[in-house]
Amino acid sequence: MIQRILIANRGEIAVRIIRACKELGVKTVAVYSRADENSLHVQLADEAVCIGPASASDSYLKIANIISAAEIADVDAIHPGYGFLSENAHFAEICQNCNITFIGPSAENISRMGDKSVARDTAKRAGVPVTPGSDGLIRNKEEALKWAQSVGYPVLLKASAGGGGKGMRHAHNDVSLVQAFMTASAEAERAFGNAAMYMEKFVESARHIEVQIIADHHGNVAHLGERDCSIQRRHQKLIEEAPSPVLNADTRKRIHRAAVKLAESVKYRNAGTVEFLYDADTNEFYFMEMNTRIQVEHPVSEEITGIDLIKEQIRVASGEPLSFSQRDVNMNGHSIEFRVYAEDPYRNFTPSPGKVDWVHFPGGHGVRIDSHVYSGYDVSPFYDSMIGKIIVHAPDRTQAIHRMTRALSEFMIEGAHTTVPLGLAVLLDSRFARGDYTTNFLDQYLAEGTFVPPDKK
Repeated sequence: MIQRILIANRGEIAVRIIRACKELGVKTVAVYSRADENSLHVQLADEAVCIGPASASDSYLKIANIISAAEIADVDAIHPGYGFLSENAHFAEICQNCNITFIGPSAENISRMGDKSVARDTAKRAGVPVTPGSDGLIRNKEEALKWAQSVGYPVLLKASAGGGGKGMRHAHNDVSLVQAFMTASAEAERAFGNAAMYMEKFVESARHIEVQIIADHHGNVAHLGERDCSIQRRHQKLIEEAPSPVLNADTRKRIHRAAVKLAESVKYRNAGTVEFLYDADTNEFYFMEMNTRIQVEHPVSEEITGIDLIKEQIRVASGEPLSFSQRDVNMNGHSIEFRVYAEDPYRNFTPSPGKVDWVHFPGGHGVRIDSHVYSGYDVSPFYDSMIGKIIVHAPDRTQAIHRMTRALSEFMIEGAHTTVPLGLAVLLDSRFARGDYTTNFLDQYLAEGTFVPPDKK
């Protein structure tokens, strides 16, 4: 068993990993930028090492600094969390060369499936349906126009090395496509150091369904069911739930089977998520991409299965077989997660960094909080604005909605604006209650103009 882990991340995911390690009796080493000196993960870890200034490019993305910290702290392994270097094949390879276990898939897995364009081709060869799109990468706007005319508008441009909605734009005509290509490729270069783009047909009335899988070094692959992540703003998820309220039993089996089949075809190991677009009108689903890491929304899968994915990741990385088989996985009840962002939803989601004077998180039966924020904490302007996640579990979806509504109404904070009022509004919307929503729902809801500050009603 791995005995000492460096966590190459920050925020709530670093805290989440530390908690799992403590329960396994594994020592932890936190790394932090100067801006994160007082962060909760630094306080909870057994040891902490500063790796640079506030900028992520000079700290959390600085491979040399992280490896140096790992060698100084004499760790067995590195857990990358999500974001930052979690899907960087070069980083995984360097860890291996330094005899440090990378808690995640192999460098080959990341290269093959983390590159969104290569992943599409791999899915095709595995017999998994994909949306119509470009064959390989698009190098310039001229190629983008050629493929758009071939695929047919509307289209979606996506960064090959992307994630989290960055480097992603859709277009409905030639003029908007050229602008979208230039903007998305520049954003991808800034975010991932890779401006490569590819194109897909944009399915306008689609659901975003993803399947959680985990695999060991012994050839065992299992899924933990699916998550519905369709409530999102500009491709950034806000609410996730499991299981999806729209899949019938046959489609559910088919989409689970497709995810496992794809993982098996590349001899995948450790945790990963296979993402699909689902067209409710035709009852068809299409492979989008695979996230070769743990996901932000992994807690909802944990809640309905009772399986701790972070612990399972560590065991798998230690060479152990999965602690369960597929027949042991039972889906119980319903779970919903809400991402709390330090943003003002009433003012076009303006970031709200600064000191949190006071915060009270909800509690009670079936409510889980994953957060790194505490009263007196400074929300940094240098990183992602997510300050926590509220997760609920209940016997069925209706009760889960009521429980989440209650939990959000208990959340109180002074010193920062958050997206909690928007979450409450969505949960109380009759369309959400019916499960009648697509990836366009949130943008359409905001465009209706009914979500306004209390003093404007």
